[in-house]
Parts: sequence; structure tokens; C-alpha cells
Amino acid sequence: MRHRWGVIGFVAVISFASGGFLLQRSVQADAASEESLFDDVMSHVNNYYVDSLGNADLYRRATEGMLDQLQDPYSVLLTGDDYRALTEQTTGNYGGLGIQIDVRDGWITVVAPLPDTPAERAGIESGDQIIQIEGESTEGWKSDDAVKALKGEPGSKVRILVRRVGVSQSMPFEIERALIHVRSVPAGTLFDGGIGYIQLTPVAETSAEELRNEITAMREKGMREMVLDLRRNPGGLLDQGVEVSDLFLDPRDEIVSTRGRARGSSRTYVDQNRQLWPDLAIVVLVDEFTASAAEIIAGALQDHDRAVVVGSPTFGKGLVQTLYPMADGVALKLTTARWYTPSGRTIQREAESEEQQALQAMRESGTAIDSAVPEPDTSIKARPIFRTDAGRIVRGGGGIVPDVLVRRDTLTSAEREFVRVLGDKVPAYRDVLTSYALEMKEAGALKSATFEVTPDMRRQVQTRLRARGVVMSDDVFQGASDLVGEQLGYEIARYVFGRSAEFQRQAGDDAQMQKALELLRNADSPADLLSLAVQQAGTARASN
Repeated sequence: MRHRWGVIGFVAVISFASGGFLLQRSVQADAASEESLFDDVMSHVNNYYVDSLGNADLYRRATEGMLDQLQDPYSVLLTGDDYRALTEQTTGNYGGLGIQIDVRDGWITVVAPLPDTPAERAGIESGDQIIQIEGESTEGWKSDDAVKALKGEPGSKVRILVRRVGVSQSMPFEIERALIHVRSVPAGTLFDGGIGYIQLTPVAETSAEELRNEITAMREKGMREMVLDLRRNPGGLLDQGVEVSDLFLDPRDEIVSTRGRARGSSRTYVDQNRQLWPDLAIVVLVDEFTASAAEIIAGALQDHDRAVVVGSPTFGKGLVQTLYPMADGVALKLTTARWYTPSGRTIQREAESEEQQALQAMRESGTAIDSAVPEPDTSIKARPIFRTDAGRIVRGGGGIVPDVLVRRDTLTSAEREFVRVLGDKVPAYRDVLTSYALEMKEAGALKSATFEVTPDMRRQVQTRLRARGVVMSDDVFQGASDLVGEQLGYEIARYVFGRSAEFQRQAGDDAQMQKALELLRNADSPADLLSLAVQQAGTARASN
């Protein structure tokens, strides 16, 4: 079968290149003659082409050409690092130390060790610079270089040398690698009033189990309402998208349906289990990077009126990919179906871009559009109307349109000018923020995670930028004063007080998060929350 697909792909490529001559012949010939043609072409290329390629190379090129002619970016042949990366993403497992790293000041810097991992148990801390790996200096390394060097078979050991703020001597570590499981559901955060925040990304093999356990733990701590954050969730496994949705719906509720050409590719998935927390009011946060299986979750909960969706329209990736292992380290990821929400909406995007999709949704909902933003293309047909279980209107046409539209804050014109002037000096700016944060950590002067970023702290950033050769006027820097203050505050909070403190600070500046908290604070039940969302949507339309 693979040989026959390779035949089709190779002939298709040649047909396009020859203006359709072979395409006309193929219409008249049967499959057997096409195979004969392919073999003849293969033989001639192999024997007479100016460069020697070999049969294996020719078959590989034919395969890649066929997939390319599908004009589907999601249907690809995965090999080597790409195959391993997909495996790690869907399982969350890899052999390594368990640290998040980035490049700062030209050195590999620890953003944070993951909980209960070899790195944390060895005493690695946020802000540590890994200056050597196995005796080789890491100066000038990229993050990918360090990731490859630090990963390895569980049970093997790696030697690293660490430079730490406040410690005069470099610190050697020999750490045994282990099987690291990166949770798709990190530990949640409990806000005042019993509102819990839980993030899910990506949709991986253990997502449903991890989410169930985290909600149970948060309920024991007093969580009465929940924000489920699916922003920047690229999706993942269909079965886990179904199982996550199953946690919140009633038995026999439809979750998603797939429609494809091949046998078994068209199927309807329904809820199998009684929901565990029917009294839990839920706001689901989404954005333009929410895609695939994450859109299944948001769409199912929205169509069954189980949650209020807040944010910006999702990406609109409604194609099912099936993974077919071909050989050792090689797999075919092929689009085999499209999926639809319970109300019948297709998730696959029709708009040309996420921006056009967002603007169209804002226009249809009556949400005010910034006058500086161009109007969406009026030639695009209006999105079809569908209805939820309760009769609420939801729009089709691709992606999930939130019940309450809240776009992320965008940069002001003065802030955009600051970014433009920074240009290729952005890494230097990031280095300045991190080095200053580490100095604040060493000084120990800050006692509370709610510290204020003072004008003097901003001036320090400007002075240090100039020392690194970043030239800009005082007016340009002052125009971005709020932006600089926010980003410096996040960086200091992370390295001085930890990732939780950084998150709390970011949440205060997050318009979508604040809208979710506002809705939940004014709702005593899931029904109240839904009523509030309907009122706000109606108010937005009436005021425009």
C-alpha cells in the first residue's frame, strides 16, 4: 500500500511540473500502467540523471512530494527529532533533570526546577547559571543545545557546573537523570472567595486524570468556582479531549463528532460518566492560540451550557490527525477527518487569519472595535448561527467564539515605538531585566511579593540598557514606562519570590483573567454565571 501511495505522489509531482501532460495520460491509464510508468521513470532517473540519488532517496522524495501536494500542513512524515518531540508532547515524558531553562547574558539560566525532579532534589535554584555541561563551557549556547545535552537515558548521569548569585565559588553537581513527566495540569491557585485557577496545556495522555486530581485537591482547599485556562493550549490527543469534557457533562451528552471518508473515521463521542462537580461554576479562558483538542473541550462545555467561555476566538484547527507508525523512528501524521461540536459547528477555521476571525466575531457580537484597527473584510459571509442546549446563539464558521469577548491588551503606539527601537536588542533588554532581578534577590531588600516597581528601578533599567549599547531617547523609554514596569515586576517576582508570585502579579494585569474573576464573584451557581454572560453579551450588542 505504501508503494502505491508513493506512486501516486511521484506522478502528481511530475504532472504539475510538465503542465499536465502526464496528468492527461493518467486519466486514460489504469493503476497497473501507472505503476509501470512510475517504475520506468524511476529506472531512468536512477540510471541517467546527472546526479546519483539512489532508490531510497528517490522514494523518500516521492513520498514528501505527495504529502506536499495535499497542501495540508498537518499531514507530514515525522522522523528523528520531530517524531521524538511529538512523543514527548503527547506523553509528557522524557529522560532528563526536570528544569526549565532559557538564555540570559549569553549563559544557560535556570528559570525554575520542576517539582519533585532530580534537579529540585539536587538543589538547583531559579536564576542558577549552568556554565558547564560535562566539562564543556556553555557560553553562547542556544537553549536547544543545552536541552539536548541535559536529556538522556533515565539512570545515566550528567555533570554540570553552576554559578549562583551570592555564592563566590562555582558549584559542581552530578545528577542522575530520571524519567520526567511534565504535567499538563500544574498545581492550581486559590483566589479569595473560593475561586480556583487551573491551567491545562497541552491535552496529553494523562490530562483527564491530572485535571480530576487537581480539582479534587482544590475542592478540599475550599474551591467553589473555577477558572479553567485553555489559552495557548495547542491541543493534543482526541481521546483526552473527550475524557476531559466527560468530567463536566452528563451521561449521553454528545462531546464531539468526527466526519471523514475512511471507514471508522466518522464517529460520535458521548459522555459516559456522571459529572463529579455539578455545582461548580466554570469560566473557560481561550485565545487565538487555543487549538485542536482544547477547542473540543471549550466547544462541548459551551454547547451544553456547562461553562461560560471568555477571551478571544480560538485558532480554528478542526482537523483530526491519525498517527501511523511506518518504521523505527518514522511515522505518518495524516489528516483523516474533521470534527464538529455538539451543536453541529465545524471547528475548522474559514477566515484567512486569527486577526480576521477575531474582528469578525467582534463585529457580529456588537463588541466595540478600536478605530485604529481595520474593519474585517466585509466580503466574508456571516458566520452561521447554531444554538446551545439552552437556546443561546453560538456562531459557527470555525473556532470557538467566546460568550464574553475580551481581547488581550495590545501595545500602545508609544510602546510599539519602544519595541521598534529595541529591534534586535531585545535579548539585551531581557538580560537586563533578569540580571537586575537576580541582584534584587541577592540584596534581599524586597520582603513582599506585592512590591512596587519604583521610578528609580525603571531608571536602572534604562541606564543598564545604555551600558549595553542600546540607544534610545528619554521620550521613547518613558513612553513605555508602564510596559517596562510590568515586565520588570514579573521578572523580579519570579526570581525573588517564585513562579507562584509571578503568576499572581500577572493575573492582576490580565484583562481576560480579571473578567473571569469578575463574573465568578458575581455568580452563586452555574445558572447565575450563565445568566450574567447572557446579560453582558446583550449589553454589548445594545450599546453598539
